Amino acid sequence: MYEQKTKPTDASVNEFIEQIEKPSKKQDAYRLLDIFYEETGYEPVLWGPSIIGYGAYHYKYATGHEGDAAITGFSPRKTAHALYLDPGDDRREELLSKLGKHKSGKSCVYINKIADIDEAVLREMIRRTVTAVKERYPE
Repeated sequence: MYEQKTKPTDASVNEFIEQIEKPSKKQDAYRLLDIFYEETGYEPVLWGPSIIGYGAYHYKYATGHEGDAAITGFSPRKTAHALYLDPGDDRREELLSKLGKHKSGKSCVYINKIADIDEAVLREMIRRTVTAVKERYPE
């Protein structure tokens, strides 16, 4: 049976951030910590070794695969901050066009530093993610 690898842990989010070597990356991680908390209202939790997640939901696919995931969050990686935002948002492309300097994958948006982006747009994307996930996966 499949066992989910990325699970919530009891590890300290602040201790995790303190291990970031580059001062500007660490400062941005603390700023993202505040932004995500302010927009979600959820306490940050370290999921696996490197994802700071906010809220949680349980999913179950038609295949029978199921598990738990953070509603939204970020991971301060060496090359860029990975932001976990709803890939199914019907305004995603419009908002990404206003976000500022970034790269995007299916469910991640990558930013090098907060100074490169419009914080108000990020905040809207976070709020929209929380709303969409809660609607898609009601408790």
